[in-house]
Amino acid sequence: MKRKLFSLLLCLILTASTLYGCGAKKTATTDSEAADPAAAQEQGATSEGEASTAEGEESTAEGEVVADAITTVGPEDGTHLEMWTFVELHSNFYAEMLEQWNKEHPDKQLNITFTTYPYADMHNKLMLANQSGSGAPDLCDIEIGQFPNFLQGEVQFRPMNDVIEPYKKDIVQARLDIYSKDGNYYGVPTHVGATVMYYNTKILEQYGIDYTKIKTWDDYAEAGKQLKEASGGKVYMTSVDTGGTDWLWLAMAEYGEDYTTEDGAPNIELQSIKNMINMQKGWLDEGIAMVSPGGQVDMEEGYANVADGNIVSFPKAMWFMSRFLNYMPEMTDTWAIAPCPVFEEGQPRSVGIGGTGTVVSLQSKNADLAAEFIAWAKLSYDGNVKIWENLGFDTCNTTIWTDETITKDTSNKYIAYFVTNPFDTLNEIKDEIGKIKVGTINPAISEQFNLTILNNCFENGANVDDELKTAQEALEIEY
Repeated sequence: MKRKLFSLLLCLILTASTLYGCGAKKTATTDSEAADPAAAQEQGATSEGEASTAEGEESTAEGEVVADAITTVGPEDGTHLEMWTFVELHSNFYAEMLEQWNKEHPDKQLNITFTTYPYADMHNKLMLANQSGSGAPDLCDIEIGQFPNFLQGEVQFRPMNDVIEPYKKDIVQARLDIYSKDGNYYGVPTHVGATVMYYNTKILEQYGIDYTKIKTWDDYAEAGKQLKEASGGKVYMTSVDTGGTDWLWLAMAEYGEDYTTEDGAPNIELQSIKNMINMQKGWLDEGIAMVSPGGQVDMEEGYANVADGNIVSFPKAMWFMSRFLNYMPEMTDTWAIAPCPVFEEGQPRSVGIGGTGTVVSLQSKNADLAAEFIAWAKLSYDGNVKIWENLGFDTCNTTIWTDETITKDTSNKYIAYFVTNPFDTLNEIKDEIGKIKVGTINPAISEQFNLTILNNCFENGANVDDELKTAQEALEIEY
């Protein structure tokens, strides 16, 4: 009963956010990817490391949501499909892949109308269409944090196992699992979202610090102390977040823990979380870390803090590469990408954060063809080359990772920008990329951390165990 009530409440919240957003200007927020670590940003209607290009949202007098962009691609005599997204750049990618599909499949011509809606509006419209049994598009992107809401009860999407199978051996399995239920894959993934450490090599070299020797968090803290002393306290090793849980996801992955149980119940009193928060509190006390301006690095205040050289390192998913090019283009040949430190050597050094799964509705009259197209577009070699080149994501198809025509292409803007080759790090950690389950209780967990726990611990010096205990009790009531 509690789950049903929670689902109903979630739908009401989505509806309310839709009404509130009508006529409002969007902010340049992000998809973290968003599942959990960047839930606060995700509501700004952007995705997976790419800022939304729309200027604003509108509604009709009757309150109907108006799309930001509508594009139709393909021959008029092709099979007509409709697709919804919440990021126009995604629509552009799909449109480009559609043109290639039509060239290679003359007997399966497609004509697709791509509609980009504001983030909350699109997910709300899809939920209502599923509940009413009509009005759903053939294809739709669903952000990872929203996906569990659509898997409750009888799933209204076509299982994708058959169309995924031809590519499965080359796909990172964890990225398929996050969009699955009872042995069926319902969403086609977009990227891995592997978390890495970004290091400002110029500042570190200036103060005699070799980031390549940092293997553990103890090493990291020692480097921070050396930096503090050498810089006279002017530069911090990192910033800790009060409005994001990326650090916590990384800690859980390193210990093999998860803050929800197998049946989706909250379980946040974890040793990994306690160790990470207490360690970060120690960094603040020692003056080797600062609290992230704006709550976390992936905000305008965070970009400015990085660009100003106030911090020299931080962990973020590989989709953050686009942030450097978009907001800090002048810092080329400055930043290195490396595996994250661990509490104990031998622990996994990464975790997958964020994502978008594309689904095919059971309401579609051409579900099989739609499924075949989207699996080809997002999982094939050609599709993943474009995902890397156009969007800058670490691809789910691992054949890209070792193809030197891709990985050694110095004309690529991402490879050219960074001191180290992103694929070198990706290949080094490819077997160490953990996953954290995303369930219906995750938004409530994020709220506890982002609005209460982290702020109380880092800003007010609260006891970590006490904060987690109080939050756990509140979450159990909500669950």
